[in-house]
Amino acid sequence: MENYHIPVLAEESVELLDIKPDGVYVDLTFGGGGHSRLILSALGGRGRLFGFDQDADARANIPHDKRFTFVESNFRFMRGQLRALGITQVDGVLADLGVSSHHFDTRERGFSFRFDAPLDMRMNQRGKTTAASVVNTYTAEKLTEILGTYGEVETPFKVANCMVRARDVKPVETIGELIDAVAPCTPKKDPNKFLSKLFQGLRIEVNREMEALKMALEQSLKVLKPGGRLVVISYHSLEDRLVKNFLKSGNFDGKMEKDFYGKVQTPFMVLTKKAVVPSDAELSRNPRSRSAKLRAGEKL
Repeated sequence: MENYHIPVLAEESVELLDIKPDGVYVDLTFGGGGHSRLILSALGGRGRLFGFDQDADARANIPHDKRFTFVESNFRFMRGQLRALGITQVDGVLADLGVSSHHFDTRERGFSFRFDAPLDMRMNQRGKTTAASVVNTYTAEKLTEILGTYGEVETPFKVANCMVRARDVKPVETIGELIDAVAPCTPKKDPNKFLSKLFQGLRIEVNREMEALKMALEQSLKVLKPGGRLVVISYHSLEDRLVKNFLKSGNFDGKMEKDFYGKVQTPFMVLTKKAVVPSDAELSRNPRSRSAKLRAGEKL
C-alpha cells in the first residue's frame, strides 16, 4: 500500500522486466506490493508472480489475485522456496533493496533515529540478532569494521570506542541511549547525515544484507531462463557495486573470465550501461528515492 511504502523507480523497473503475459516472475522484496501490482497488471491470466518478504507485516498487503503467491521468507532462500512450490525456472526477478517506509515510520521497529525506541532493526522479527546485541557484544574492532564498511562512517574507530565506553557503564538498549553514546563523536555540521550512516551500518549487519544479496544474485542466475531478466534497485555504493559487477561478470569482483579461445564469458547482456536514477518528478514526490540506482541484465 502507498502508506506502507511508495515503490521506487516502479515503471522503469517493470518496463525493464519486459513482462511476457504468460511468464513467471519473482518480486524478491514484496513490502507494500507496489511493484507486484504493476507486474500483475502486465501479466495475462496464465502468468504467475511470487512475492518474497521476511517481514510478517507485509502479509497485510497481499493482493487478492490467484496469480500471486506470497512467500514469507528471506530472499536468500529464493531457489529452495521456489522449488518447494514446483518452480525451477522463471522469466524475471525484481529486487528493490531499500528499507520500506513502513519500517522507518514504525517507532517500535527501531530503524529510525527520529524516534526513541528499543534498538531493534530486525526486518525478520524472529531473528535473534538486534542492533542492541551488536552494539553491546561486538568488539571495538568488529564495530569499527561494520561502521566503516557498511555505514561508510568517517573515523569509525572513534565512534566504535564511544559505544564501548558507554556500554561499559550500562548496556545501550534504546535509540536515545545510542545517540547519547555517540554524541562526543557526532559532528556539529549535519548530525543527521552521520546518524543515517551509523544506523545504516548497524541495520546491514543485523539483517546480514550483503550476504543475503550475494546469495539472491547467484540464485537468480540459476533460476532465470535464457532471455530472462534480472532487475535490481540498490541504495548505497556497496550494494550497487555488487550488482554492477555481477551483471558484468557473473562474480562480485567484476573479474572477467575468458574461455579457451580468449572469448570473455559473461552470463548477462547488461541492459543499463549507466544506472537508471529517479526523475526530478519522482524525487519531489518521494525524497526517500534520492539514492536509488537501477541496473538490469538479460541472461544469455
